[in-house]
Amino acid sequence: MDFSLDEHHELLRKTVRNFARAEVAPHARNWDEQERFPAEIVPRLAELGLLGICIPQEYGGTGLDTTSYAICVEELARVDGSLALTVASHNGLGTGHILAAGSEAQKRKYLPMAAKGKWLAAWALTEPSSGSDSADLRTTARREGSGWVINGTKMFITQGSVGGFCVVLARTNASANPGVAKHRSITAFVVEHGTKGFSASKPLEKFGCLSSDTCELTFEDVVVSDEHRVGEIDQGFVDTMKILDRGRVSIAAMALGLGFGALDMAIAYAKDRKQFGKSIGDFQAVQWMLADCKTELDAAKLLTYRAAWLADEGLPFAKEASMAKVYASEAASRACNKSLQIHGGNGYMRAFNVERHLRDAKICEIGEGTSEVQRMVIAKHLLR
Repeated sequence: MDFSLDEHHELLRKTVRNFARAEVAPHARNWDEQERFPAEIVPRLAELGLLGICIPQEYGGTGLDTTSYAICVEELARVDGSLALTVASHNGLGTGHILAAGSEAQKRKYLPMAAKGKWLAAWALTEPSSGSDSADLRTTARREGSGWVINGTKMFITQGSVGGFCVVLARTNASANPGVAKHRSITAFVVEHGTKGFSASKPLEKFGCLSSDTCELTFEDVVVSDEHRVGEIDQGFVDTMKILDRGRVSIAAMALGLGFGALDMAIAYAKDRKQFGKSIGDFQAVQWMLADCKTELDAAKLLTYRAAWLADEGLPFAKEASMAKVYASEAASRACNKSLQIHGGNGYMRAFNVERHLRDAKICEIGEGTSEVQRMVIAKHLLR
């Protein structure tokens, strides 16, 4: 049993950590305060291969494994949850769906553009009326001649207004066969930004990850050819579940980064801050909070990288991905909250980054399946 990363993964971690500290950390708070997507950093992300982590080299990506994907997201999240979310969703969802179910023509058209940062990828599943029950979507795609007409609304879509293309899930079989199971009547389509009838709202006002682009998308009689269909007709939800499993590993990694980043801040502050004539790190109450954070985050890290390893080995990992996500996300929120407590009044101020980490961490308990949904997934596997 070996708990260490190989030389390649350690070098990758060091490279991304140095980039994050030098080129992201100095700007993250300003991006957050401005609630602005930092388009200027996208070329650097592409240059480092962070927009094509899992895209094979033949399509312009770096062709790395799931473990590498988790490392990259974790290191970015240590300094900026918003940028980590951008990289996680771009690689895991939008491009991930094309890579998993797209045709060869779609892969050659969209993946190189995504890896180069020319087109960021969005992925549209959630709707105003369907969140955890994602199969209950109302967006439709009806057959018209040799193509399709898409109508509906999607909500909480990352890269919604800045993405070059969007993979959208729509109901395709319900009208012809009303009795068919709702999860067996969904098909995926790729729709390019600028397509007539496809529009994005202004960025939504959020609690955290303020510089990540999140929008509502509207499809009004959007016409696409059958070449824009991704995967088989009525099989989109099956593909979606596979994509979400890998995405949950990345969200667990994002939570890890936010938690460890907050812990680093707490340790530094506990050493520097003096009260009652000594560093607050000398007080048992503070020491126990630090110890709990470190223990929980290390346990979350083991769960996260176990799930990533299983995915890389081609072994089943759905249960393990859910276990990693639910534990890492909740451990990260606890770590960020305790770090803010250690900072006291200063932690409540925006001048200290710990409050931003706490806000950013909350989405990890919600996005790509809430903590409650993850527990449902885990239980179903146990009770089979």
